[in-house]
Amino acid sequence: MEGHGPSAYAGAMSTGASFDLVIRGAAVADGLGAPLAIADVAVRGDRIVAVGEVAGRGGVEIDGAGKVLAPGFIDVHTHDDWAVLAEPQHACKVLQGCTSIVVGNCGTSIAPGGEQVVARGGGFESIGAYLEALDNDPASVNTAALVGHGSVRTSVIGLRDNRPATEGELSAMRALVERAMVDGAVGLSSGLIYEPGKYAPEAELVALAGVAAAAGALYTTHMRNEGVGLLDSIAETVRLAEQTGVRVQISHHKASGRGAWGLVTQSLALIDAACAAGLDVMADQYPYTRGSTLLEQIVRAGELHGFGPEGDLTPAQVLIGAAPHHPEWEGRTLTELAEEWGCDGRAAADRVVAEEGRGCIVVLDTMTEADVETVMAHPSTLIGSDGIPLGGKPHPRLHHTFPRVLGHYAREKGVFSLETAISRMTGLSARRFGLADRGEVREGAYADLVLFDPDVIADTGTFTDPTTVPAGIDRVWVNGVCVAADGEHTGARPGRALRFSR
Repeated sequence: MEGHGPSAYAGAMSTGASFDLVIRGAAVADGLGAPLAIADVAVRGDRIVAVGEVAGRGGVEIDGAGKVLAPGFIDVHTHDDWAVLAEPQHACKVLQGCTSIVVGNCGTSIAPGGEQVVARGGGFESIGAYLEALDNDPASVNTAALVGHGSVRTSVIGLRDNRPATEGELSAMRALVERAMVDGAVGLSSGLIYEPGKYAPEAELVALAGVAAAAGALYTTHMRNEGVGLLDSIAETVRLAEQTGVRVQISHHKASGRGAWGLVTQSLALIDAACAAGLDVMADQYPYTRGSTLLEQIVRAGELHGFGPEGDLTPAQVLIGAAPHHPEWEGRTLTELAEEWGCDGRAAADRVVAEEGRGCIVVLDTMTEADVETVMAHPSTLIGSDGIPLGGKPHPRLHHTFPRVLGHYAREKGVFSLETAISRMTGLSARRFGLADRGEVREGAYADLVLFDPDVIADTGTFTDPTTVPAGIDRVWVNGVCVAADGEHTGARPGRALRFSR
C-alpha cells in the first residue's frame, strides 16, 4: 500500500480521554482526495472526536494496520425507496461499505404518491412523511431523498397523459416540489426516457427545476436520450441550468448502443464548457458496461424494433433480472426464452411483459469499456450504483459497485488513484447532495466509516451470481455503530433520515 507516510494528523494528539471506539494505525483517507496518512481515529457516540495519535482507550479497539479507513461510501443514485422500509438491514449496500444512500432517482420517488396511491399503501403523501417513517423505523443506512418529477406529474396529471400541463396543473406541481424542498428533499429528479417524464416539455422542467434552484437543491436527470441523441440531451440539460441557475447532476452518464460509442468524449467536453461558462454541471456513473431497466419500457419504446434510443438492441442483449411471477426466467436472455417457446425474441419480450408487466427488470449489454473508463476518469463524475433491488438475479451493481471501483478501476486499471476514487464516493458526494458532516474523516464529522484491505477489496458478483458478498471489507460503522464485520451484517439499524443542509 503506497502513497502514505507519517501521519498528517500528528498535531491532533489526544491524551487521557476515553472513547467508545478507537481504530488504530490505519491509512486514513479524508474523503476529499488528500494522500493517505497513518492515524488513529477515535469515536464517541455518533461523531469522530479525534484523529491523530490517540492515547486514550476505546471501549472497542480495532487494529487498522495495513488497512484503509475511509468515510462510508455514499450511493448517490439508488432506487432503494421501498427497500429500506421493507428490508431495513439493507445488506446489499451495507456489506459493500455504503453508509448513506440517495433515493428517488430517475423521476420516481416514493412521494408524493397521490391520494388513491397512498390510500392503497403504495406511497407517502409527502417526502416529509417518508423521512419521518425512517426516523421512526430506522434502516441500517442513512437515507436522503429526491422528489421525482414523474411522481409529481403522475399525482397531478397522470402516468400516460401525453400533453403539456395546464397553468393550474403546473401550479399544483410547483407546490408539491416546494413542499418537498421544505421537508428536506436534497433535490428534484427527472426520468425523461420514462412515462410520464417523456411527455413533459422543456418549459415544465424549467418551471420545476427553478423551485429546486431557489432552495439551493440539485436537479438530477435521467436524460431523454443516452444513445445516439446523447449530445442533444446534454444540450437540453445545460439549457435548463442556464435558464434556472440550478445545480445539475446528470444521472448514469454513458453512451448506450453501438451507434453512440465514443460520444462521451464530446459529452464530457460539453460539461466542461458549461462549467467554464459558470454553470454547475456534474454527473454520476456505475462501473459496468451493462445497464438495467424495465422490460416494459424497452418494448413500449420499440427498442427491439430499432426505434428506441438504443437503436441496435437485440434480444440476446436482454437478460431477465427480475420476474416475480416466473423466477425460472431470471438469469436467461430473451433469445434463450424465445428458443424454448418456439418464437422470435420480440414475441418473447411481448409475452414476458404481458405476464409480468412493470415487475420485469432486465439487464442490457449496451456499452463499451473504453467509454466507462473515459467517464470515470473525468473530474465531473461521482459514483452511484443505480441498483434496482428486485428479483433473484439483479444487476451486480446493486451489491458490488463500490468495491468494483476501488478494486478493478483504481487498483487494477489505474483509472485514478485510490484517494481520488474514495473522494468521488464520499466527501465530494456529501457536499454535492448537501449531507452535512458526512463523507469525511475529521473531528466533528459523523462516524460513518469503512475499514478495508486495499489489496483485496473487490467485487465478486457476476451476472449469473450477482448477490455474493464483496471481498476485502473488514468493518462498516454508521453513526458510530458497527453494522458489518467480516462480511456479515451485525443486525444493527442506526441509520437516519437525512435532510438537505441549506
